[in-house]
Amino acid sequence: MDDKYSAPLRRYATSGGRFHVMAKPAGSACNLDCAYCFYLSKERLAGGPGAGAMSDDTLETFIRQYIDGVTAPEVVFSWQGGEPTLRGLDFYRRVVALQKKYKKSGQTIENDLQTNGVLLNAEWAAFLKEHRFLVGLSIDGPRHLHDAYRVNKGGAPTFDKVMAAAELLRKTGVPFNTLTCVHRLNASRPLDVYRFLRRELGVTRLQFIPIVEPKDFENAAPQARDQARLPIVGTPAAHPGHPDAVVTDWSVDPDEYGYFLSRVFDEWLRKDLGRVLVTHFESLVARRLGLGAQMCIYAEYCGKGVAVEHDGSVYSCDHYVYPEYRLGRLQDKPLAEMVFSPQQVKFAYAKSETLPRYCRDCAYLKDCWGECPRGRLLRAPDGEPGLNYLCAGLRKFYKHALPHVERIAAELRQTHTARP
Repeated sequence: MDDKYSAPLRRYATSGGRFHVMAKPAGSACNLDCAYCFYLSKERLAGGPGAGAMSDDTLETFIRQYIDGVTAPEVVFSWQGGEPTLRGLDFYRRVVALQKKYKKSGQTIENDLQTNGVLLNAEWAAFLKEHRFLVGLSIDGPRHLHDAYRVNKGGAPTFDKVMAAAELLRKTGVPFNTLTCVHRLNASRPLDVYRFLRRELGVTRLQFIPIVEPKDFENAAPQARDQARLPIVGTPAAHPGHPDAVVTDWSVDPDEYGYFLSRVFDEWLRKDLGRVLVTHFESLVARRLGLGAQMCIYAEYCGKGVAVEHDGSVYSCDHYVYPEYRLGRLQDKPLAEMVFSPQQVKFAYAKSETLPRYCRDCAYLKDCWGECPRGRLLRAPDGEPGLNYLCAGLRKFYKHALPHVERIAAELRQTHTARP
């Protein structure tokens, strides 16, 4: 390994043994056909994991290695997809049994399940409640916004089934939060989306995910493009809908993303501060308090959130499930060894090391750190590559929100100092 990474490797590997895994027990298989999904195409990716279901042997190897590798007192299992409920309840009964088998003394095991909700029923709800699963329910807002892209394999809308799942979880007492994809359509309707989630669903934990996918995302890994040909920020090709756009038509427009976050922030500030957790806002406040980022996209380094596919393949991140970012297989080497490998350390530190000067000179650098590297699809005004596609929108949001965030952070410091 390059000498420049020797010290980072030591710091990375001795930082408490903390890492997180997104497990894909059904691979890219899904019962929906969402237009903007970045994972469905993994089934066809040359050199990728292909389609399949995680075997019992692979499941046990994964659970044993994950629990053994994390030295922190809590291990969080995140079951994602594709659609993870396609594996059926018996699979997750084996999950909790194996977790009990390998759990260390004094260790806490937690599970979360990200689902479209379509397959949830009373039996599922009872299991999730009994074993204290936290559910992340995917929903993009009110009916007309949700059904625009989130349809089943036959093209039929799914809103009613998702709402039924939400009601079932609420009645059964299963804790759930929402994951809302912000795309080109719903980004212009921020209050419709936020008020729906708060008033209709009554959720108090919300996560918004910007949809940003380059046109060649199905086959080309991030950073694999000719950097000299990337569009410059602010030019027509740096926005969706243009014939030469770098992103798909359904990707969120950067300016509208900034508008979306700002309007939601205003509503949250007026009505829900202290009662509702919105991950973007929580992370921004944390950074201004001198704490770590609450979301990996806003951290200085990444790399400790790997993906484990159905066949046991381990990838640097679930947005980097491409052959170039495959770290190995659980069946061949320990999970922790791959997470703390030189290859992964280099991946982690590249997040900040490859930022253009435009980012390094930005007043919001420590709030953003270039967001997720997979979205670095533009060139800065001076032509230097590596600028995040969402940069213009994020700058607008930070300029709008930070005066209020600074006040919130100051009040929190004062409250903490005043406590006996």
